[in-house]
Amino acid sequence: MPRGTLYRGREGMWSWVAHRVTGVLVFFFLFAHVLDTALVRVSPNDYDLVVDTYKHPFVTLMEVGLVGAVLFHALNGIRVMLVDFWDKGVRLQRQMLYAELTLFAILMGPATYFMLLPVAERYLGK
Repeated sequence: MPRGTLYRGREGMWSWVAHRVTGVLVFFFLFAHVLDTALVRVSPNDYDLVVDTYKHPFVTLMEVGLVGAVLFHALNGIRVMLVDFWDKGVRLQRQMLYAELTLFAILMGPATYFMLLPVAERYLGK
């Protein structure tokens, strides 16, 4: 048994854990988004203050994390459906996971670059 783990699972276990974690993160983002959007009816000035905090570079990093969480959760959800409903899914689940992670990297790389480019230009210059 590998040190530091309680389960001898391999890629499938870690993908399951990541799927649950990203699902919870996306849920909390949606909850916060509903709350801050509802604030516009209660106090438009407070809403403007909250929205101004979203311009901070740290929030941009959190947005990159959010995009990563949504992308992983969506791609892994497709893989889970294929494992469940495709007759070859169980046998090919590991290969599908590696394909999913490759596609994630291909899509997330440019997304990260373009999301962080304005922050880098603002603070580091062009």
